[in-house]
Amino acid sequence: MTKLSGLYIVTPDWDETERLLSVTEQALQGGANIVQYRHKTASPALRQEQAQALQQLCRQYQKPFIINDHLDLFLALDADGLHVGGTDMSVAAVRSLVGPDKIVGASCYGDLSLAQQAVTQGASYIAFGGFYPSRIKKYAVTTPYEIVSTAGATWHIPKVVIGGMTLENCQPLVQQGAEMVAVISSVYMAADPQSAAQSFAQLWDDAGK
Repeated sequence: MTKLSGLYIVTPDWDETERLLSVTEQALQGGANIVQYRHKTASPALRQEQAQALQQLCRQYQKPFIINDHLDLFLALDADGLHVGGTDMSVAAVRSLVGPDKIVGASCYGDLSLAQQAVTQGASYIAFGGFYPSRIKKYAVTTPYEIVSTAGATWHIPKVVIGGMTLENCQPLVQQGAEMVAVISSVYMAADPQSAAQSFAQLWDDAGK
C-alpha cells in the first residue's frame, strides 16, 4: 500500500457517479496518491454505490481509499481508512473498532491540542486547516502556517494540509513539512484533472520527498 504522502484528493458532492469516477481516475493517472470519499448530501444508496465503485478504482491503482465520517460504510466495504472530524467519534473509539492496520485520519483544524489527542489515541495522520478560503467548504480561515513545522517537530506522523489549496498557495506548507496536500476543486474542477494532479504530485519530487 502507498505510504501516506503526496496529493490527497477529496471528492466533491457530485451525484453523477460516472463523472465522479472519470475525474478520479484522471487524477489517479496524474499521480494522486490517496482518495477520500466525502459526499455530504448523498442518499445512503448513492453513497454506497459511489464508495463501492471508487474503492474498486483505488484497488486497481493500488492507492488507499478513505471514507469520510461514515463508519458503517467503512465497515461494510472494508475500506482502507476512515477520516474523522472534530464532531465525529473520537480517534480512540474508531481505532478500537477498526483495528491497528487501518488508516485513521483526524481533522485538527488549527489546534495543536486536538493534534496531540489524535496522535495519542492512534491516528495515522493529522489534518490541519483551513489555511485559505475554499470554494467548497465554509470555515474560519485562521490556521497559521507555522502549525505544520511545529507539529512536525513534535510528532513523527504524516501531516495533511487542507482548505482552499492551489498549486501556488500550498507550496509554503509543503516547505514547512506537510507530507500531504488535500484538494477538492483544484483537481475535480480543473480543465485537465490529470495534468492538475501531475503538477501537485511533482511538488514532492521537486522537494526531494
